[in-house]
Amino acid sequence: MANFKEAVLGEKWVIAWENKNFKKRVIIGGVLLAIIFGFFPFFFQTIEKREGVALNDWLLNRLPALNVSIFIFISIWAIALLCIIRMAQEPPVFIITLWGYIFLCLMRIASISMVALNPPKDLRALIDPISNFFYGTNFVTKDLFFSGHTSTMFLFFFCLQKKTDKAFALLGSLVVGFLLLIQHVHYSIDVLAAPFFAYICYWLAKKTAKPIITI
Repeated sequence: MANFKEAVLGEKWVIAWENKNFKKRVIIGGVLLAIIFGFFPFFFQTIEKREGVALNDWLLNRLPALNVSIFIFISIWAIALLCIIRMAQEPPVFIITLWGYIFLCLMRIASISMVALNPPKDLRALIDPISNFFYGTNFVTKDLFFSGHTSTMFLFFFCLQKKTDKAFALLGSLVVGFLLLIQHVHYSIDVLAAPFFAYICYWLAKKTAKPIITI
């Protein structure tokens, strides 16, 4: 039976899953993430109806407004696929990325609720069919502070372990942040703040996992 589990899951996952605390955190994390995903469409469609302020963004005013959705989509999901592969291979990467993303979602809900912004005037609609699935039926433009795409990319960068993976993720994070500005989807402060929030979430995730696993 043990050999069958190892063949299906891998030795590292068999060992990790035998740890009751690891198993508990995976189950609780999965339930919380499902609840968050269920709440997202309601939340984003609600904040889309409110009025906020428009910022006079010095940097954004000097950048061309272009639709570069395809390049943003490719960059995000290339790094996401790499992280998914590493999560499948390494339980520590999985548990920390899982909880880091949970904290990131909760922080975005809190920050977007507190900071009401109207979108930049030259916004070009971002076409990302996978991410937009969680937003509800209408395109959302007011989920601004802080950038979810950029912060998620930086979270992947922090969670990945191999130097080559981290270098690839860092490059992708910088590219996505810049392209989001070119698309005028976010203000510059939304993008610049994203790495700091991502690191806080990574730190919290490490604290959550510390009693059972190290990375």
